[in-house]
Amino acid sequence: MADEFKEQQVKELHDKFSRARAGIFADYKGLSVQEITELRRMLRDAGVEFKVVKNTLAVIAAKGTAFESASKYFVGPTSLAVSYKDPVAPARIMVSYAKKDEKLNIKAGVVEGSLIELEGIKRLSELPSKEVLLANALAAMKSPAANLVGVLQGLVRKLVYTLKAIETTKK
Repeated sequence: MADEFKEQQVKELHDKFSRARAGIFADYKGLSVQEITELRRMLRDAGVEFKVVKNTLAVIAAKGTAFESASKYFVGPTSLAVSYKDPVAPARIMVSYAKKDEKLNIKAGVVEGSLIELEGIKRLSELPSKEVLLANALAAMKSPAANLVGVLQGLVRKLVYTLKAIETTKK
């Protein structure tokens, strides 16, 4: 019975690792139940799944996935924050929580199939959100057109002023 349960856990983890766009591993040792619950809530609100994993099962489940390269980080108490949509969300939330509560120690992560060390996760967490990046890109694409309209309006305005000045001088 216990073996079937472990096999089921390995299958679930393997599925999570296969579908995940990003996963951040952290040592949660020292966090109280309230603190873990708060972290879970923050992650859940952002669409990120939080799970405490057994290291041996996680190593087995990671085989054949992008998370295989992170197997060396499955040591000690390990928690996993997995996102299937936004690859930056788990990094942003975990880093901000680790700044607030130093008992959460981020080990490493896998983002879009690449292993990222702690410093890379910190840099990733500082990126603006996807919506902000899209808004900036749209503004950059829109600005040349807006500038052209402004220049053309200025030319028309100068022409009108010139014609008006000619009209007043001829009267």
